[in-house]
Amino acid sequence: MRITWIALLCLSLVGCGSEGGKTGAAAEAQPEQTFSWKLVTTWPKNFPGLGLAPEHFAENVARMSNGRLKIKVFGAGQLVPAFEVFDAVSQGTAEMGHGAAYYWQGKIPASAFFTAVPFGLNAQEMNAWLHYGGGLELWRELYEPFNLVPYAGGNTGVQMAGWFNREINSMADIKGLKMRIPGLGGEVFTRAGGMSVQRSGGEIYTSMQTGEIDAAEWVGPYNDLAFGFHQIAKYYYYPGWQEPGPTLELIINKQALESLPDDLQAIVESAARAANQNMLDEYTARNNAALIELVETHGVQVKKLPDDVLAELQRISTMVVDEMAAENPLAKRITDSMRVFAKQSKAYHGISEEAYYKARGQE
Repeated sequence: MRITWIALLCLSLVGCGSEGGKTGAAAEAQPEQTFSWKLVTTWPKNFPGLGLAPEHFAENVARMSNGRLKIKVFGAGQLVPAFEVFDAVSQGTAEMGHGAAYYWQGKIPASAFFTAVPFGLNAQEMNAWLHYGGGLELWRELYEPFNLVPYAGGNTGVQMAGWFNREINSMADIKGLKMRIPGLGGEVFTRAGGMSVQRSGGEIYTSMQTGEIDAAEWVGPYNDLAFGFHQIAKYYYYPGWQEPGPTLELIINKQALESLPDDLQAIVESAARAANQNMLDEYTARNNAALIELVETHGVQVKKLPDDVLAELQRISTMVVDEMAAENPLAKRITDSMRVFAKQSKAYHGISEEAYYKARGQE
């Protein structure tokens, strides 16, 4: 039987659209690969704002991927303790984590820059620096040795300075004060004569109630009301010099991320950006209502830190950041990048955001 060149060509192809080749409609009918991930957090399960952000992130990923990537969220202590999130994701115990970079300052001192720098960038400026000023690239370079890929995963806006059981009228009132205050703010507080104590959010109430600590900063009215701090502390101070633009992080195990097809990686990135902005929107909307309740219903005394105290804290902050920048070349590059960006941002915001607030205040 004579075989034509067309038949030979057809036979040389994989099935030429036949049953064995699984091409065309048959191939399209094959189910796409699915993935199941674990996401561990430093927050109590479903805690308002902070704890719900990873939940919403996971829901969005599932919806956008049509169920191809399902992420189960574990609160602090459910799978790993709050302060073991970094190691769990680095080692692959969980594919993802949600927390704050300054919790890992003992392991990576420069990680604190990616949560907040005292008297540094605010939320709007942090987001801009990370996504358009080279900050995210520096962050990923810092985490590269730990097998992690970080994304911005939320921001609460400028926080409160914290809850105190004594009035702060001068720097002398800080001497000997034991305060839950992490990150660079904690280092500054210690240099100012106080004592920085590390506690997860779920441990703060009991620590203050038992007198283990004298003061604590957490977030702001929305979260502080939920934790009931007004029941154990009398004075609520502002402004949050220690965390002006506190950025939270979503960290992903590098191998887990690279195992995803391109479209799912893009979905993860988009969902992270949405979670980051959504948290800032929520805190902007909810903080003032919570503050009103704290003052009018619970009788909380809201006080401003004295100007001379803020000036001294800023002086110490500059010294602490300078010392960290001198520790290694990457820390210096991060510091220099942030400071250049802050200077540029301040120049424009002086005639835009700041000028507008002043103008609106005249109404």
